[in-house]
Amino acid sequence: MKREFLLVAEGLTKSFDGFKAIDNINFYLDRGELRTIIGPNGAGKSTFLDLITGRTRPDSGTITYRGNPITRLREYEIYRLGIGRKFQTPSIYAHHTVFENLLLGLKGPRGVFSSIFHRISSSEKNRIAEVLEIIGLTEKAHIPAGLLSHGQKQWLEIGMLLAQEAELLLLDEPAAGMSDEETEKTGNLLLTLAGGHTLIVIEHDMTFIRRLASRVTVLHQGRILCEGSFEHVQNDPRVQEVYLGRKHRAHNQPNS
Repeated sequence: MKREFLLVAEGLTKSFDGFKAIDNINFYLDRGELRTIIGPNGAGKSTFLDLITGRTRPDSGTITYRGNPITRLREYEIYRLGIGRKFQTPSIYAHHTVFENLLLGLKGPRGVFSSIFHRISSSEKNRIAEVLEIIGLTEKAHIPAGLLSHGQKQWLEIGMLLAQEAELLLLDEPAAGMSDEETEKTGNLLLTLAGGHTLIVIEHDMTFIRRLASRVTVLHQGRILCEGSFEHVQNDPRVQEVYLGRKHRAHNQPNS
């Protein structure tokens, strides 16, 4: 029986001014999986997420989601299919409350004015309450989002993806800049989401990645260098050379 993956990228290539940011990648992601992607600056990590979300078109290769091709779809079309992305810097509405931010994230076409002033249904209230509990911000629901700590803002943005009902969450360095306590809570949050959601997490913090204990993909110079468990990747001599610091070499290349 043929295995059905949630996301498949095959023969994926993308160049910028002659530089191959992504070089013939084959990537397979199971439904409910939590996958971490690591690699030095210039490895192609962010470009790979750009290709998945339609921000950038590949030069060659295909991407399928739930068995359907998405390579030529626009960003908003991919978003509506259930793929959500969180960038490293939180993108929230600082002057609106935490509750209002989640209301804006609810699935369906809506603008800021119509979301804030339309009559909220009981099902919407229940969904927001559910997300608030998941991200640990129930007690912060009615304060301006701009007053949250850095870690809480990151959790709120993840909550907005959950409100949108995204099945595949693409998270770019979700633990960057957090305190140790916030980092631990973020790891627990991602582990809680895995299974019910599918996650791709880009990270540099190896302690954080070890905590997730997920399958790790290592990118280097636009190619998959190694893939497997954290222990397998950590002990691979090639990974130790290019990423973990034994013979670290600097790469002055664009598109991390």
